[in-house]
Amino acid sequence: MGTLQKLRRLFSWSLFPQSSTVLTVVSRERSDRALKMSSSQFIQHRYVHSRGFGDSLANPSAAPPRSPFSRVTQEDLDFFRKLLSGRTITDPDLLKSSNVDWLKSVQGHSEVLLRPKTTEEVSHILRYCNERNLAVCPQGGNTGLVGGSVPVFDEIILSTSLMNQVLTFDSISGILTCQAGCVLENLSQYLEEEDFIMPLDLGAKGSCHIGGNVATNAGGLRLLRYGSLRGTVLGLEVVLADGRVLNCLATLRKDNTGYDLKQLFIGSEGTLGVITAVSILCPRKPKAVNVAFLGCSSFQHLLETFQCSRGMLGEILSAFEFLDASCMKLLETHLKLTNPIRECDFYIVIETAGSNATHDEEKLHNFLEEVMTSSLVTDGTVATEAAKIKALWSLRERVTEALTHDGYTYKYDISLPVEKIYDLVKDMRGHLGDMAKNVVGYGHVGDGNLHLNITSPSKDPALLAAIEPYVYEWTSEWKGSISAEHGLGLKKRNYIYYSKPSEAVALMGDIKAMLDPKGILNPYKTLPDKLH
Repeated sequence: MGTLQKLRRLFSWSLFPQSSTVLTVVSRERSDRALKMSSSQFIQHRYVHSRGFGDSLANPSAAPPRSPFSRVTQEDLDFFRKLLSGRTITDPDLLKSSNVDWLKSVQGHSEVLLRPKTTEEVSHILRYCNERNLAVCPQGGNTGLVGGSVPVFDEIILSTSLMNQVLTFDSISGILTCQAGCVLENLSQYLEEEDFIMPLDLGAKGSCHIGGNVATNAGGLRLLRYGSLRGTVLGLEVVLADGRVLNCLATLRKDNTGYDLKQLFIGSEGTLGVITAVSILCPRKPKAVNVAFLGCSSFQHLLETFQCSRGMLGEILSAFEFLDASCMKLLETHLKLTNPIRECDFYIVIETAGSNATHDEEKLHNFLEEVMTSSLVTDGTVATEAAKIKALWSLRERVTEALTHDGYTYKYDISLPVEKIYDLVKDMRGHLGDMAKNVVGYGHVGDGNLHLNITSPSKDPALLAAIEPYVYEWTSEWKGSISAEHGLGLKKRNYIYYSKPSEAVALMGDIKAMLDPKGILNPYKTLPDKLH
């Protein structure tokens, strides 16, 4: 019997739907050191942090003092309501979900949510806000993890949720042009009907917007095969702070005329302009997809399995993801998911995608035979049917959800040399001892991206002080990045110097000052409070 036949197939799974996120209003009593104000005033935001609210010098993740932006007046509301009839939201109940991030760790107090449908409307909004010195928080699907997509104080929320139209698709070149508010999963479904796929896949695909993906330069599960958005995004339409529309919505694979301005806005987190439309190169839908879920006894064996996969699977290798045993326990405990193989120290999700099922299965068979006979892999299972593939992927994609049920989570999105990825997890466990409830690691082996997560029963000032800046110092020592794909947002802006030299950060500040001299676009995010 061949290796594929020896591997146990999937038969039954306990699949729970994504649980809904219940938003809670943070207590703002003086005893909690929050700022209590009358209802006629805007209640200022502070990052919910165990050291308390406010001073970003004591806590680099906390919000700085509010900048001297104007406050929204009745005259402003009249303008917005005339421009966006029925799409200017001021009802506090309707605003609540847009004021709180997905992790419920950051809460702003915006009193206005604007929902434009066109680039022209966005242009009118920003021109007016710039003249009035009104701060604006661009918001897509609000799935970010660093506080970049919600207001910090009373910024006007500019939502792209109604900018959700596919503009064009060229089935010869595979180039899709769409508005920024298109949900990633909806784009994937649209393209599948055309026999294409998105080059990007994320666990949050059911909620995140393509504009937000581009604004944060999201990585995801397919980066190993199709590369980053800096390569697949061909053009952007962006509205600048003063309302000017920058139309760089190219649909050309090659264009070497002058500076590539779109790169300024990819990963800029809405601080330089509001992305309103995207053109992106999409690959053909693979005719054959296989997913293998494998177990390894050590991280060294996992790395050797990765090396082997790149050599033996070659062009059909589309994903190589990992999670540790602690992640699996969280999935089993909190989400009631079932481990399809016997217990291991590390688990791998490998996806192959190609055009010839027989060819791909032969390559996968040879690869699995090699890693199992050499004892790099101790157990595994393979899925070829869509439902079973989805079930296997859920073991990797739902780790973030499982962590939300384990207590308060400190999340770190780190990029490191591949061989050092799990050393940080081990060192952090030793460093924290019994201070943390769980220290887990999972992520994208193919591009050296670790998601380090540390849980505790509740927010713990002593625990956070032990984690930071230790985690950033460790990452910097090994020439890594403190933000691989989540961005800096509010929470990590003041840690940027661990990954970028002061000269580079100063130049970023110059670019920000040139494109947004009043600083109205997503203030308090991405750049540090003080430039060195």
